[in-house]
Amino acid sequence: MTVRLIATDLDGTLLDSASTVTPRTRDALDAARSRGIHVIPVTARQPIGLRAIAAEAGFEGWALCGNGAYGVHLTSGRMLFAEELPPETIRTLAEALRASIPGLLFASVREGGETFVAQHGYAEIAQLTDHKRDPRTMGGVPLDQVLAAPSLKLVIRHPELAPSALFDKLRSLGLVGFEATLSGAPFVEVMAEGVTKATGLARLCEHLGISRADVVAFGDALNDVEMLRWAGHGVAMAGADLVVQDAADEIAASNDDDGLARVVERLLG
Repeated sequence: MTVRLIATDLDGTLLDSASTVTPRTRDALDAARSRGIHVIPVTARQPIGLRAIAAEAGFEGWALCGNGAYGVHLTSGRMLFAEELPPETIRTLAEALRASIPGLLFASVREGGETFVAQHGYAEIAQLTDHKRDPRTMGGVPLDQVLAAPSLKLVIRHPELAPSALFDKLRSLGLVGFEATLSGAPFVEVMAEGVTKATGLARLCEHLGISRADVVAFGDALNDVEMLRWAGHGVAMAGADLVVQDAADEIAASNDDDGLARVVERLLG
């Protein structure tokens, strides 16, 4: 196939288990860029989390953050698009979920991913790796303030319940007007209705004049499924859940075995 754009998830896909970019992976990305191929991070992370590994990966151009909710240029800061959850949808969701599960905590990502508004108590159960933010900087506000403004991504977590249990409960409520997913992080992630990594990637490809047939996408988690199905060639990482593998055209070696690099090397010949 002709490859014009490589779209890659980060955690569990591009990055190894130590959250680093291996030399072989960096060489493969550089080889692709040298041929004029766009290499685009498509991630649940916000820009703060991308900056932490941008130099290692050579990311300087467009990135898709918040599971495809917005596209931002990492060098210029230009925002290509942003899809936000309206406050009324957030409040309805939170009220229904809290009626079923006591003890939930919420946080909201706003303003181009630069602002993180956390409910009182959220920082106490968060770790640096969760959002690539020091929990000591998160502060804490009443829940009403978390739910009061449009959000690029709403985060829902519980001190004890697994994210999969929260996700199943949320789906069972039959609510509409949003998209929910899991990324492997210890919380459920909620975006505006219709927003997935696939929709964000489609918008960026339209901007760049690239056909989906010329896109190779890599991922490992539930939030990658739509992107793997949408791309001309979807690649799931070894060890990914079956639903992710079923969405892909190919299963690569694991992220700890340079799986992405091996596929890119082969495609470049």
